[in-house]
Amino acid sequence: MRPITQEMLREIVPDFAQAIREKKTKTVKPAFAVINFRDEKSQNYERPIESVPIDLLRYRKDNGRIASDVMNYEKLNGRLDEKDKDAQQILRGFLEKKHPEMTEILIKSIEHTGQSEPAIITCDGFIINGNRRKMVLESLRKRHPGDEKYQYVKVVILPGTGEEGGPPTLLEIERLENRYQLQSEGKSEYYGFDRALSIKRKMELGFSLEEQLKDDPRYVRSTEPELKKAVKQYERDYILPLECVDRYLQQFDREGMYGTISSGVSDREGRWQAFIDYSNSYSTRLKNQQWQIENAVDEEDVGAIEEAAFKMIRLRTLKGLPKIHHIMRELPKMCALKDSRKSILSIANEVDSSLSSDEQFDAQGDALSLDDVDKKWAQRHQQKLIMLTKKALDFAESSREKETPLMLLEAALKKLTHEDFAIENIPHVQYHEAGRLAREIQQIARDIEHQLYENEKKLKDLHRKK
Repeated sequence: MRPITQEMLREIVPDFAQAIREKKTKTVKPAFAVINFRDEKSQNYERPIESVPIDLLRYRKDNGRIASDVMNYEKLNGRLDEKDKDAQQILRGFLEKKHPEMTEILIKSIEHTGQSEPAIITCDGFIINGNRRKMVLESLRKRHPGDEKYQYVKVVILPGTGEEGGPPTLLEIERLENRYQLQSEGKSEYYGFDRALSIKRKMELGFSLEEQLKDDPRYVRSTEPELKKAVKQYERDYILPLECVDRYLQQFDREGMYGTISSGVSDREGRWQAFIDYSNSYSTRLKNQQWQIENAVDEEDVGAIEEAAFKMIRLRTLKGLPKIHHIMRELPKMCALKDSRKSILSIANEVDSSLSSDEQFDAQGDALSLDDVDKKWAQRHQQKLIMLTKKALDFAESSREKETPLMLLEAALKKLTHEDFAIENIPHVQYHEAGRLAREIQQIARDIEHQLYENEKKLKDLHRKK
């Protein structure tokens, strides 16, 4: 995809823009607002707050909160045209599923005190910040059909053609959305998976991860090394897990069908956390050549281990066993043991990745939904998957019981010297607790050293007596 330049303007729909110009009013208080657009916040540049009929505002399909839903829909059904009324209802449906409890809180707030913060829209009515406010006001209009205050939305309108500064570029729209979502101040946060997809989309459009983070208030005064460290953390938390998701979808012939991963925070069986933990295991252990050599694991084994891991993640819940993301954390430990690894490899070799063509249709000959295909696949394979996973976990647990005190000391040292252990990453509210733990570790270390010294001294005395 060709990177965005400042010259690439977003296409404006003339009829929509004309309707906004004709119907907007300025009878709102406060009359002006400073928004985080271009350099207007640093310049304290005020834009008027307008009142616009709610039906003239439209949802954008590039809204980061619904990235996975939009991508999945377009993969299955073709391109969504956000100018179309039916497409608008589909986008609204995606938004309704995200953080319903937060939406209900906003409904009560606006019903009680009215809309306090203006939405931000393009000159032709597409919302950049304020989608939930439109959705909530639409719901309140249905509850109170005769109430005038639910017929309009307070907005700040970005410039159009011929206006000062000109219309925003695509990159400026992405940056504006990014700034407001990073400064949420109590608003519904992105679900982590949608955040990852949004970050990736912005990167593909030429908005680098480092530039995205520079909009985050937490990194405004960061030094270059601090910013690089933050970039690395975001890659670990979002980009690398998303790469694992793409490989997972490829394994099951579902490229681009991100909606099959999870529906969001409310989805208790969501797979995103499992991909985060698997990605960490994969990048720090399974793909590490030193780890492979130490544990006699070859490259083909790594591919088969990943295939097995994705089958476990697809099952979502392994009854009677730890949660799937915990198993992904334990995966390197299991695969480091020959007997345990053998059970993991059996999952790759003995559990089919798909159903036969005939099995993907119901009794009436209609194609099953992807969820129903997954359920049918799970029913067929869950017993074997659970049995082999339990076997691998049991081998690992048995080995853990045999760990010697020296092995435990080495493991403790590795954790304290791990690259992820950095004092600057400890929140200041946890300093007191961290200090207490550090003192306790120090005291235990002294006690161990003293006990070892005394034992060694006793042994020397015994030798002298002999």
